[in-house]
Formats: sequence, C-alpha cells, structure tokens
Amino acid sequence: MDDDRIVEFERALWIGDGDVYRRRVSDDCLMVVPERPFLLRGATAIQSVEHTPRWLEVDFADFEVNRARDGLIVIGYHAEASRPGERYTAFCTSTYQKTGDRDWVVIQHQQTPASAAEREVAANAIEEAQKAASEEREEARGYQ
Repeated sequence: MDDDRIVEFERALWIGDGDVYRRRVSDDCLMVVPERPFLLRGATAIQSVEHTPRWLEVDFADFEVNRARDGLIVIGYHAEASRPGERYTAFCTSTYQKTGDRDWVVIQHQQTPASAAEREVAANAIEEAQKAASEEREEARGYQ
C-alpha cells in the first residue's frame, strides 16, 4: 500500500461510518482511546466507535510510515479533527496487517490527546532541567 493510500485509509477511519470499521478493522484489533473504557478489543472496539459522533474533518501532520516487514505497516501521526462545536488534537499510532481475504485491516490503534502529550513533554523537560541543575551543584561542590 503506498503512502497516499495509507493516509486516505486512515482518514476514512476518522470520518467514515460504522460500515467502514466493519470492513477495515480486524475482529482482533486492540485499541487504546482517551475515554472510558480506555482499552477496547475486537467487536467491542468496532461497536464503541460506531456509537460515537463521527468527525467531519481531519488533518494529519508529521505522518510517519514504517513498513516493519512484509504484510505489516505501522504509522504514527498528529491528528486534528473537528465536528460542530468540538475540536480534538491527538498523537496516534495504527498498525495495519495484510490479510488474504480482506486486503489491509487495522490490528492496533492508539490515541494520546495532545494536551496529555504536551504535559508529558513539559514534565520530562522539567525533570531534565532539575537533573542538570543537580549535576551542576555537585560539580561546583567538587571544585571548592
């Protein structure tokens, strides 16, 4: 599957109806989403998505494709989706597997809302700054 087809495949999952999920999501798919029940598998994942309001638009940035091995594609990207009165930004991964009878299907999908990711980045930066400051204090003590 070429990169343009991968982007359109993923876009259809964001804006498509339940029929898209039944065709493109594996019965064994494992999903991690930012709302309860957080961890979904197979038919439960498909049903949960079918019953949520669909996004009307979605844009992707930093779209990365990894053809890990023949018949397996892993993607990562930043998504910005919208529908009336709501905007959602997340960092996502999906894994596609080639199947003999169904072409490509999603076997894994994960979403981290951007605000949570940004908090983690900030926490890591603070931790690194604290570590650097501690090392500087230790080094200063050694020279006295």
